[in-house]
Amino acid sequence: MAVAKDFSGFKARELPKGEYFSPGHRACQGCGGALAIRLILKAIGNRVIIASATGCMEIISSPFPQTAWEVPWIHVAFENAAAVASGVEAALKALMRKGKLKKEKIFVLAIAGDGGTADIGLQALSGALERGHDFVYVCIDNEAYMNTGIQRSSSTPFGARTTTSPAGKKSIGQMTNKKNVAEIAVAHHIPYVATVCPSHYIDLMNKAKKAALISGPAYIHCLSPCPTGWRCAPNLSIEIGRLAVETGVFPLYEVINGKYKIQYPHRRLKPVREYLQLQGRFRHLTDEYIELIQKKVNEEMARLRAMEKFGSFYETVMANL
Repeated sequence: MAVAKDFSGFKARELPKGEYFSPGHRACQGCGGALAIRLILKAIGNRVIIASATGCMEIISSPFPQTAWEVPWIHVAFENAAAVASGVEAALKALMRKGKLKKEKIFVLAIAGDGGTADIGLQALSGALERGHDFVYVCIDNEAYMNTGIQRSSSTPFGARTTTSPAGKKSIGQMTNKKNVAEIAVAHHIPYVATVCPSHYIDLMNKAKKAALISGPAYIHCLSPCPTGWRCAPNLSIEIGRLAVETGVFPLYEVINGKYKIQYPHRRLKPVREYLQLQGRFRHLTDEYIELIQKKVNEEMARLRAMEKFGSFYETVMANL
């Protein structure tokens, strides 16, 4: 993976000063997505062009005639953020080839929510990754279609209550498991895939910068605590993000050219109950279902640790022949 040699990682006391996502936008109090975008842009800087799909981050940042974006930004349809970013990247290459643009790199960033990524944007994302476009795709994952009324998406976790997966006598809420889009991206054999959460801001900024500096497509999946849809107090967003990581519900890791590296959590996991009990969307779950969720989390962490230790499935098989 080609990364600039002079980038050794951000330090808490030496963060970039630039602010390219302005305050005064319409995000809900405690919105994890707005914080994540602010941190990502601080890390990448202002030499960037953004394609942003319809969704929470588009709605809250661009009510005409105002905008929170301090960099070139394109609002695109729900399903085609990756396609438009691909076109921007190809256009920049053409302009440089014709000598109409300096060959100093301009980063291309696509931003979409979990609905615009895991559901109706998956085909555009897959195509862009397969073609090898040099851009960064960021999924701001608040685990439902929050912008349109808290409807379930394929990124909604098992057991969560939404308006289209209600909890009641005949339902426990969402009946299917959360789609693992990060692993779908890994399956495209791209140079860089990472998971991030704004609760771990240095980790988030380092991964965003690393993703921008590599050559080729990079995918970042960002968990975005959502007080409105998760039914929690706005002041708990960072704590809930930390618990998502520390319980293993949303582990932070990166995959560099197929090699896995887990950043958090460390060996001992906190019980998933600590994460679930702070959110009204899980309030209806019985001990039986909480134990089932714990079992699934343990299994996924075991899989990730095996991938980190032994490498890809192919490498594991070849090593044992």
